Amino acid sequence: MTRDEVIQKLREEMKVSSTEEADWDAVGAETTIESLGFDSLSILDLIYDVQQAFGLSFDAEKLVDVRTVGDLADFIQKELDA
Repeated sequence: MTRDEVIQKLREEMKVSSTEEADWDAVGAETTIESLGFDSLSILDLIYDVQQAFGLSFDAEKLVDVRTVGDLADFIQKELDA
């Protein structure tokens, strides 16, 4: 799965989980997760949804430095390749 494919799939998952009105087609690697309406509680729901969507299992603590959609995509790619 390419980085662009991961970002596209993340966009779809985030769109479902977010309470913010956003131009989802414009969401890219540099978009911050916080700007999409995710707070400390809703990010946990998103992490669960991402794990399900990508068939992964990981501790949420591994994402402590993730700030952007691109950061999350890079993390997911590493997990998929592991």
